Amino acid sequence: MIQQQNSGFGHESTAGEVLAGVDLSGKLAVVTGGYSGLGLETTRALTNAGAHVVVPARRPQTAAEALGGIADVDRLDLGDLNSVDDFTERFLATGRGIDIIINNAGIMACPETRVGPGWEAQFATNHLGHHALVNRLLPALNDNARVVAVASSGHFLSGIRWDDPHFTTGYDKWEAYGQAKTANALFALHLDRLLPTGSHAYAVHPGSILTPLQRHVPHDTQSELGWITPDGSLPTGFKTPEQGAATAVWAATSPYLDDHGGAYCQDCDLARPAEDDDMLTGGVKPWARDRASAARLWALSAALTGLGA
Repeated sequence: MIQQQNSGFGHESTAGEVLAGVDLSGKLAVVTGGYSGLGLETTRALTNAGAHVVVPARRPQTAAEALGGIADVDRLDLGDLNSVDDFTERFLATGRGIDIIINNAGIMACPETRVGPGWEAQFATNHLGHHALVNRLLPALNDNARVVAVASSGHFLSGIRWDDPHFTTGYDKWEAYGQAKTANALFALHLDRLLPTGSHAYAVHPGSILTPLQRHVPHDTQSELGWITPDGSLPTGFKTPEQGAATAVWAATSPYLDDHGGAYCQDCDLARPAEDDDMLTGGVKPWARDRASAARLWALSAALTGLGA
């Protein structure tokens, strides 16, 4: 595991433990995908700490049933920029300010899928949709707001494919996922430079957790990868969803990060550089921390979405 620095939390900390004693009364958080897996635990923890949470969801009825009234639900399909526009227009019309945005929603290793103008679905949903969402919501950010991009050690699998980010030839579902997770990290790195003084953006690796995110990975493949154990116990090094949500809520609230804008975090702490290719150990690869790449990705995303130029 990554050696702790000074946060006081670690690999086994839960979201509830991280927010114990934290008063978020009067704060508003937007959590994409905040009704399933890590997102649901994130929403619960923020709500229990007093925050009012808005959960934009592609399936609002399903989201409302899962949340049981603890958060507001609205419709948002991150793979459809018109849907992003509609959601943000509805939200901005309320005049409410935002203290926390957690870009949690995502898809992993799906079959080749095209959305919008032919964009590769993982890059579009995990990155471009969130890029558009945050840029549209920037006018609503309160002072000292935080934006958290949920990345993953999946970024080990690929940097940005500058010559063909949409995999117009030779689609590889894992490389596409890796590119999207690298994009999440680079997005936070560059966004932090653009936010007003006092507001920050961070990327987080939540850890290895079994959630509905793995729905596109066959059971046999999960078993071969060691994600599933014969007796159904949690694989070594894996986290529960409650533990997996901890780093995101820590990044969204901890004063420890005030002087570390744009940081990549893991196990409720600053991540160390990855020493090898062991994704379970984690850390962060250099291509996910490169400021020139972050600026280049921002420019590409702005050109594709028409937002953030």
